[in-house]
Amino acid sequence: MKVRHVVLAVFAASAVLLAGGCANKDSKVIKIGVAGAHSGDLASYGLPTVNAAKLVAEEYNAKGGIRGKKIELVIVDDQCKPELATNAASKLVSDKVVAVIGHICSGATKSALGIYKDSELVCISPSATNPPLTQSGEYPNFFRTIAPDDAQAKLAVGFIKDTLKLTKLAVLHDKGDYGKGFADLVKAFAEETGIEIVLFEGVNPGAPDYSAVVNKIGNAGIEGVVWGGYHPEASKLVQQMREKGITVPFVSCDGIKDNTFIEVAGKYAEGVYATGPMDTSALPVAVKAITSHKDAYGEEPGAFFKEAYAATQALLNAIDKAGSEKYEDITAALRSNYVDTSLGNISFDERGDVIGFGFSVFQVQSGKYVELK
Repeated sequence: MKVRHVVLAVFAASAVLLAGGCANKDSKVIKIGVAGAHSGDLASYGLPTVNAAKLVAEEYNAKGGIRGKKIELVIVDDQCKPELATNAASKLVSDKVVAVIGHICSGATKSALGIYKDSELVCISPSATNPPLTQSGEYPNFFRTIAPDDAQAKLAVGFIKDTLKLTKLAVLHDKGDYGKGFADLVKAFAEETGIEIVLFEGVNPGAPDYSAVVNKIGNAGIEGVVWGGYHPEASKLVQQMREKGITVPFVSCDGIKDNTFIEVAGKYAEGVYATGPMDTSALPVAVKAITSHKDAYGEEPGAFFKEAYAATQALLNAIDKAGSEKYEDITAALRSNYVDTSLGNISFDERGDVIGFGFSVFQVQSGKYVELK
């Protein structure tokens, strides 16, 4: 994804109201927040959600909106940082949005959810996979169009055991809610199946060098490495491993299932495995969404675009079906209606997890992620 192009689109979206008027004084609008990483190292994860929300909102607005009300997006940047996410959430509450698309990263989502809960605002994320966000029962206002990490951790371990046939692993993580959460689940599922976790260790995000942990990997006698975290650290780890002659399989999660990882890691990305959302790009709604993105921005959409497109579709459909912008009506409609989206025909269970969509395993082959059937 060419971030510099999309950044301009974000600022344009922030400056120009989709409703075409002044939202603060015009009751003929429905305000929807869009929160996520729109700048910084993880912008390639968040900016596609802005584009997805814009495209769906524009489609609704072209047909007259919902009950005659136009959709207006209020876009806020949290850089995937929990401390910025609380500020972003407070801004959206003060701007009187009726619901939020986002956040993108699990840690940022968790920081914002309490604010949304207290304000009775629905939050629907395309990418926050930490299981407790739905499974703890603390956030009845939270929904997501992506399966939780326990599902992808179980898939990853099954692939490691049955396909790669590995018996000794090093499991690394970035110490965050998402990365460590995924790593903990991999460790638990792996040990249940008899796989030995020889090394389990956290690293500091943003560090310029990971040679210390790479040396530990080289001396541990492991057959594979699992990474829980995002692409900036993964690209450094893979490069330093390969440069030291450590050629064991590298398996990770949807935190690196992004073209930015391939661009940064370069030749070292080749052969890397990652779990990620199933490829639904051949579905008619997804084809339309991707085509619309290419027409609007002149390039392929980035990570979590289809999940964000579906999240926006599901949310606006719920507001439409409910005939209301009240919290309790929107949540009830999300759980009781199926909607045809870029992910297929989906709904949400009582916890807020998506029904009808899951994960696959991908591998970097000739510079592209390929879904393994």
